[in-house]
Amino acid sequence: MSYPADGTPVLPGSCIGVLGSGQLGRMFAIAARRMGYRVHTYSPDSDTPTGQVSDEEITGSYEDLDKVREFASRVQVVTFEFENVPAATAAAAAERAPVRPAGIVLHTTQQRVREKTFLSRNGLPVTPYRVIDRLEDLRVAIAELGCPAILKTADFGYDGKGQRRINAPSEAAAAWAALGEREAVLEAFVPFTKEVSVVASRSIRGEFAHYGVVENEHRNHILDVTVAPARVSDRVRAQAEEITRTVLEKLDVVGVLCVEFFLTGEDELLINELAPRPHNSGHFTFDACITSQFEQQLRAVCGLPLGSTELMRPAAMANLLGDLWAGQEPDWSAAAAFPEVKIHLYGKTEARPGRKMGHLTALAHSPDEASQIVRAARAALTRNAALSGPACEEAASADRAGKICGPG
Repeated sequence: MSYPADGTPVLPGSCIGVLGSGQLGRMFAIAARRMGYRVHTYSPDSDTPTGQVSDEEITGSYEDLDKVREFASRVQVVTFEFENVPAATAAAAAERAPVRPAGIVLHTTQQRVREKTFLSRNGLPVTPYRVIDRLEDLRVAIAELGCPAILKTADFGYDGKGQRRINAPSEAAAAWAALGEREAVLEAFVPFTKEVSVVASRSIRGEFAHYGVVENEHRNHILDVTVAPARVSDRVRAQAEEITRTVLEKLDVVGVLCVEFFLTGEDELLINELAPRPHNSGHFTFDACITSQFEQQLRAVCGLPLGSTELMRPAAMANLLGDLWAGQEPDWSAAAAFPEVKIHLYGKTEARPGRKMGHLTALAHSPDEASQIVRAARAALTRNAALSGPACEEAASADRAGKICGPG
C-alpha cells in the first residue's frame, strides 16, 4: 500500500480513486485537478459526469471485486461520491489502498435501520421510528406511532424513492406491497417548520470544520433550493453544529458528511438522514466559501489540513431538473444575464423529469436576496417557452416580484 499508515499526507501529483461517477464526483474531480491531483473514477457507466473531467474512467461492475482491487491498486487513496456503493466493494478496495471515509461509515449510513440504531444508541435526536420486517409489524407500529406516518425501505432510498405515506391504518397493506414487502422503517410524521442541514468535515487528525446551518426547500421529495445561512435562531444554529460534530466523531469519519434535520415548531431539531459524502445542500460552497465541500473532501481524505469554511457572501442554490428541458433547451443566455449567478451543468447526456442536470448559485448581500435572484434566474431559463406546472408557477412568481428581467 503506497499510503503510509502513520497518516503522512497524499500530496498533489498523486492519484485519487473515486467510486461512483455522478455530479458529486465531477465537482470533486474539478477541485482535485485544480490542486494538481490525478483522478480515476470507477462505476458501471461510461461518459459519466465524473469521467468527463477525470484522467481515467474505468467502467466495471461494483460486484467485480477483482477489477475493483485492480482499480484501487493504481491510486493512492480511494473515496466515494455516493453512499450506495456496496460494502463489499469498499472492502475490496481497502485491500489495495486506504478508503476514506472507511467502509464502516458506508455500512452504517447506507441502510436506515443501521443508521437510526447508531443515532439512537448515541443519544442523538431522531424521529420516532419502528423497524418493520412484516405486515403485522407495520400494523403494530401504526397503532403505536399513529397516522400519518412515513414508510421507508431500509436500503437504496433517496430523493423520495422507496417511501410511502400512510394516512390511515387501512392503507398499511397497500403501502407494504408497494415497497416490495422488504425490510423497512416506519417513521412518525413530523410537523416540521423547516428542513435544515449541516455539511461538515473531519480530518485524519480529528480536526472538525463545518459550513454552518443551511435551509432547504424540497419539491416532490427532491431538494429544490438551499439558502445559506439558514434563517434560524442562534440556539438552533449552535445545537445543529454540535450534533453534527458528535455524529462525525462517533462514526470516526475522515471526509465529508451531511446531517439533514427537521426543525419543529418548538425549535427542536430531529435528525432525518445522514449522507457520508458531499451533499446537494453544500453545492453553494463551490462559489461562496473559501474552501468548497469538494476541496474539503480532498483535503480530508489526503491527510492535508482542512481549509477555511468562511462564507464570503450569503448564497442560494437552485437545482436544475430534467423537466426544464421539456420541449427545448433552456435559455442559458437568460440565466447568464444575472451577474450574481453561477451556472453549473453536469454533462449528463439525457434530460429526464426529476433528474438532476445542474444547478445555479446566486451570491447576494442577504439570504433573502440570494434566494430571490436564484429563483428568478432559473425561471428565466424557460420564460420564453410555453410553460406549465412548477416552472410556470415559478416564472409567474418571479415576474410578480419584479425579479425576472435581470440587470438593466
